[in-house]
Amino acid sequence: MSIVEVKQLAEQKMLQSIDSFKNGLTKIRTGRANPGLLDTVHVDYYGSMVPISQVANVSLLDARTISVSPWEKGMGAKIEKAIRDSDLGLNPAAQGDLIRVPMPAMTEERRKELTKVVRGEGEHAKVAIRNLRRDANDGIKKLVKDKLASEDDERRAQEDIQKFTDRFIAEVDKLVAGKEQDIMAV
Repeated sequence: MSIVEVKQLAEQKMLQSIDSFKNGLTKIRTGRANPGLLDTVHVDYYGSMVPISQVANVSLLDARTISVSPWEKGMGAKIEKAIRDSDLGLNPAAQGDLIRVPMPAMTEERRKELTKVVRGEGEHAKVAIRNLRRDANDGIKKLVKDKLASEDDERRAQEDIQKFTDRFIAEVDKLVAGKEQDIMAV
């Protein structure tokens, strides 16, 4: 493995950490309705557990209501039960073929709790990025020890890796601030 490969691998893994963090943020509820909120809910479809989006059309009716339109007649009750049994705290209501999922208003206390959760997730993402930096630096030190790279190359590579790290940590901070703003908005 060369220094270039170590740097590329570190940058790829840091990018994956950011993607994972973004994915985790979508699961944290804000005051507004979001069809992505139901992505984690699975429903029994002929013996297989599948995401709701594979058996129904999930969209927004308004800022506080998600609508779920099953593609098959008999799936409405199963989808309604799956949403109710999920840990999202939602209470769906069927209206003919359409299932309405109103988003309950969040209390100020709940909003503050969620911002703490977002900050905690942000810290976990930063730790993951810093661990990747450490692993990359260790890989470069091993190359120097094995005489496959010079100490000047090591210093330059570590500076480059630090720049990646700073860039990705700033990205995490930006994502955390944006999510907190979404949560606290009324």
